[in-house]
Amino acid sequence: MKLDRWTRRVAMLLAAMAATLSGCTTYVATQVTAFSDWNGNDATRTYAFTRASDQQNNLELSTYEALVADELANQAFHRVSAQDAHYLVGLGYGTRSDMVTVSQPVYYYNPWPGPYYWGRPIDPWGPFGPFPGGYIDQSYPVYTHLLSIRITDRASGKEVYNVTARNSGAESSLVRAMPYLARSALADFPLGNGVVRTVRIPLDGSGAASSNETAAAAAPPSPASAVKSVQ
Repeated sequence: MKLDRWTRRVAMLLAAMAATLSGCTTYVATQVTAFSDWNGNDATRTYAFTRASDQQNNLELSTYEALVADELANQAFHRVSAQDAHYLVGLGYGTRSDMVTVSQPVYYYNPWPGPYYWGRPIDPWGPFGPFPGGYIDQSYPVYTHLLSIRITDRASGKEVYNVTARNSGAESSLVRAMPYLARSALADFPLGNGVVRTVRIPLDGSGAASSNETAAAAAPPSPASAVKSVQ
């Protein structure tokens, strides 16, 4: 049986909605906040990671350090032994889980017989009314992931750079979020003191990270909880 005009309109609308929704997941947006007193140069960009005494054999931390090391290498940093390092780099990381409740409209089907089309005198609104029949509340989990990178001068102990990257979404795994956090935190290093911006990392067809796109943001960062810190 051929599709009537209304059915064709609905099919086209659903196709457009599907295309829009699929486009919403083409990048990861991360908020980055930096505090800086940086005056180093490439010749002095040697560093070593520093850890708390109870994290010397922490495999999770080692995994995140490797990701950060790759991004530091892109900024001309060279990893050396602690006694030879000009800078010490400490990481903090964590995840917070929240529930978000959204009210969504419910449209009731019109049982009047068809065919329906826009402008029909008996029912100008088609099989659905112009207004929702009611609303329902639906709750969704939202996960906020955070990475902080603190760089200090080894000789003086002075903090010279402190950057925090934070993103939120349906992804519950910090491990999967960490590559985007690390890349965003160190994009265009060093940022100015007090800079807050959004870094968008596009995804390619396989879901991997592509090149960075950055956009300035004026909003201050929101507080995070459950953060693991390494001094």
